[in-house]
Amino acid sequence: MKELLRAASVIARRDFTAVVLSRTFILFLIGPLVPIVIGMVFAGFTQKISSTDLRPVVGIAMAPADVGALERAHARLTERMGPQALPRLHAVPLGTPPRTQLARPDSDVVAILSGTVSRPVLTGKPEDLDRLQGDLSLIASAAQAEKVLHMVKVERQEVATSLGAQSQARLLIGRTGQIVIFFLTILLAGMILSNLVEEKTNKIIEILAAAVPVDAIFLGKLIAMLGMSFVGIAFWGATAFTIFMALKAPGTVLPDPAVGWPAFIALGIIYFAMAYTLLGSLFLGIGAQAATVREVQTLNMPITMGQMMIFFFVSYTVDHMGSPLEVASVVFPFSSPFAMIARAAQDAALWPHLVAILWQGVWVALIIRIGVLLFRRHVLKSGGRWWKQLFRSSTG
Repeated sequence: MKELLRAASVIARRDFTAVVLSRTFILFLIGPLVPIVIGMVFAGFTQKISSTDLRPVVGIAMAPADVGALERAHARLTERMGPQALPRLHAVPLGTPPRTQLARPDSDVVAILSGTVSRPVLTGKPEDLDRLQGDLSLIASAAQAEKVLHMVKVERQEVATSLGAQSQARLLIGRTGQIVIFFLTILLAGMILSNLVEEKTNKIIEILAAAVPVDAIFLGKLIAMLGMSFVGIAFWGATAFTIFMALKAPGTVLPDPAVGWPAFIALGIIYFAMAYTLLGSLFLGIGAQAATVREVQTLNMPITMGQMMIFFFVSYTVDHMGSPLEVASVVFPFSSPFAMIARAAQDAALWPHLVAILWQGVWVALIIRIGVLLFRRHVLKSGGRWWKQLFRSSTG
């Protein structure tokens, strides 16, 4: 065992330095940030459009006093409801009939509100009237009640905590933890496949197999890729934290998960490592059987789709803690890391995490062992029945 770990550490250092010290690794680190920045810019641009240009414009053909009352009511309502909740108002001349104003090619109004505040008349296409009638009725009612409406004062009674709000916040933290671990795993685990197939094509893997046990090769590659993943996660995490601290509103306080933030972050790192090694060891076994990149892509697709189905299943069980489906997601090894990080957000008990991590580790060792035996049988053309050698010690 000691020799196996020593050989695995040699392979891990070799692969880790080859990946991290390469020029392409910088592009690998920057690559995921580019679509995020573009998405943020696009989201801000889209929000600006939706809050201004895409809101329908209603022309107000009324006396100046009524126009002022409607505009003041509109301002009061949008202050509480948000600028996107109501259509924009625009005063139009009184002398031109509403039908004529709507027929003008340079007009940007979709409907005309005429008459008075107490008896408004809305002119427009049927679908526009259906969409705007309720909003304009609300604005006119607020304008008519401007002088007689008395606001009811709501008394405040503050509490330190709200269990309902806390439960919802922890549920959201659990879902977010699942999403982060899932996307990082899918993004990073596939690199193991390409690395192994490249070395098989160049006959390097056979040379390594002649020098060190195949178990050490698989374990070393898995450790190296996991270490490289942690380098990327540290860079992306520091960038995300910097952006969050720069953009967060003053006084913003994140809700605490059930186990607390230090334990939750530590468990998140551990469960990412377990999810990565579970999927990575499976990819290693697949890559050991594939001879070309095309075969890898063919075999990679069903594994990825299966992992997505598992993730959707686990996402459903987040708010069903203790149910048979949630317990099944905890026991099944490939869904266990995602289910347990959600539990960490909602349940303060720590002993189930120790049991789950040990259980996941057993499956990682088992999958690596099966992959090694299949590699020996189909690539190195050595060994007998793989299931008979499953629990025997490796000799190289």
